[in-house]
Amino acid sequence: MRLGAVLPTTEIGDDPIAIRDWAQAAESLGYSHLIAYDHVLGAVHDRREPKLWGPYTENDAFHEPFVLFGFLAAVTTRVELETAVIILPQRQAVLVAKQAAEVDVLSGGRLRLGVGTGWNHVEYESLAVDWEQRGKIYDAQITLLRELWGNPVVDHTDAFHRVDRAGIKPRPARQIPIWFGGGSKVAMRRAARLGDGFTFAGSGRKIIEQVGRIRDDVAANGRDPDAFPVELTVAYGLPPEKWDSIAADARAAKVDYLSVNTMSTTSAWAGTPAPNLTSPAEHIAALETFARRIGTE
Repeated sequence: MRLGAVLPTTEIGDDPIAIRDWAQAAESLGYSHLIAYDHVLGAVHDRREPKLWGPYTENDAFHEPFVLFGFLAAVTTRVELETAVIILPQRQAVLVAKQAAEVDVLSGGRLRLGVGTGWNHVEYESLAVDWEQRGKIYDAQITLLRELWGNPVVDHTDAFHRVDRAGIKPRPARQIPIWFGGGSKVAMRRAARLGDGFTFAGSGRKIIEQVGRIRDDVAANGRDPDAFPVELTVAYGLPPEKWDSIAADARAAKVDYLSVNTMSTTSAWAGTPAPNLTSPAEHIAALETFARRIGTE
């Protein structure tokens, strides 16, 4: 089981040296991959219909994942770069294909593209995308991404896209793995049908049960569940003894990746203790503590 680290995007600040130091520290500690979350906009929650139920507001900072990964590709050498998740339907599929291909080329094939539908309808409206159509757009985008990565010229038509004998260049040397994220049954069923893996934003016994369910869904789609990787995410604010039990349960369930989130931003929303780290140096020290306790491969 490989360990990953979530960039503390809402707390690390804007200093590129601090971000570089965090990424290089994670790599030197043996972490296998780095994770970036995605929001284009933060929105005021008051007086919204439908209500905004997610944890982030206009006060939370998000480094743009593709630009961030271009930077991290230059300052690291080994770690995989994972989006968990890009909110795919609110972005243009062809542009995502181009951006993802560029990151994969410049990083030497280190991108893992995690995708999801998100929860912030204000972002969709601001980006001129129909919130109600997001699921249908999402399904169509997955097909188009893979066509653009795999073929020099694409002639593609669906309900949301038209590519008339055109292609991206440079293209990646492989099909970039597309992982899905979320917690709903719909997200897991979609991943079992279309995805190359699944990232859960949490961990614990209930999530372990969901790991079994998603692998059952993979098998029901005629695919090999043993070849479908899964990732869990541990809140650093939990007691270290809880880290131990989560890691043991994850190994028993043959979970492939276990990642740590050191941010406090979502702790109250998720019902986990806040680590209350106040500087990039403290976030780096937390990575060291977690890796020492759980062990990297």
